[in-house]
Amino acid sequence: MKYGVIGAGAMGYRYGVLLQENANVEVDFIDTWEPNVEKVREQGGVYVSRDHADKHLVPVNIYYPEEYQGHPDVWIIFKKQMQLAEELKRDAAAGIFHDDQYAFSAMNGLGHFEKIEEYFDKDKMVAGTAMIATVLNGPGDVDFIGPKNGEAMHMAPYNDKEPDAVMKEMESDFNRATLGPEMATNYLGMCMTKVSFNAVCNTLCTMFEINMGQFNEYDGIDEMAKQLFDEAHDACARAGIQMIETRQQQVQSVLDSCVKLKYHYPSMYQDFSKNRPTEVDYINGYIAKVGRDNDYVCRTHEFVTHEVHLAETMRQFK
Repeated sequence: MKYGVIGAGAMGYRYGVLLQENANVEVDFIDTWEPNVEKVREQGGVYVSRDHADKHLVPVNIYYPEEYQGHPDVWIIFKKQMQLAEELKRDAAAGIFHDDQYAFSAMNGLGHFEKIEEYFDKDKMVAGTAMIATVLNGPGDVDFIGPKNGEAMHMAPYNDKEPDAVMKEMESDFNRATLGPEMATNYLGMCMTKVSFNAVCNTLCTMFEINMGQFNEYDGIDEMAKQLFDEAHDACARAGIQMIETRQQQVQSVLDSCVKLKYHYPSMYQDFSKNRPTEVDYINGYIAKVGRDNDYVCRTHEFVTHEVHLAETMRQFK
């Protein structure tokens, strides 16, 4: 199959490059960030490193939406939550979406599938989550964090039905790309499990401006994680959402990730450190909303959402 990646950022490059290099499929990149598009064209591709080493140039095809004439079978969508609606509107106006195309997204947080559904048939949508750490150093320069073949992800049909033939072919391509896919059938429980993980690692590392290895130096992180996971699981239970991991499994996932990705600064911190808005409203804030909608107050998630926004506001005084 042929793939198109919307959003040539950290994760967009990760998926597109691995599909292109390991699965030997055709990939086109669509981006609207001019410095990135022009840099890639100037240098003839994107520079790719792994764990800050082995930097090399990977040739890629990159386009602005308005100039794109291709017709991929599957769109892989990776944009910041706050930018997605405008991106999809621009892409649709450029005429790059077609009724026969599938859409896959493994963006952080929740709230994006409803936006994607405005342009794609929900029976052709695939939800994803990715336990994959990546850093965009700058335009045309990306760093894959973690060992080769260490990537892991889940995917599930957005309609909660059994995967069709195209979805199974996507899974096969992702597997050959070494993205470590695992198919699920409960997309919302799958996604909420990842959101609750990010609500611990991304948010706490951002608040204290630390990487995951530094976070692991505090001997109370398991208790902090448990408190946040308990609220998330309680809120989801009231909403009838079945998580795909238990509370203890999620705590252990945090501890394991802090060792495996000890030098990684989560994506929320990357945004915060560059004075960009964070996605906390789509992570801790989303969990808090699920709770409020089901007569349960996630007090810790509510509080840390405010804390991150307070930290964002205080940057003006530095």
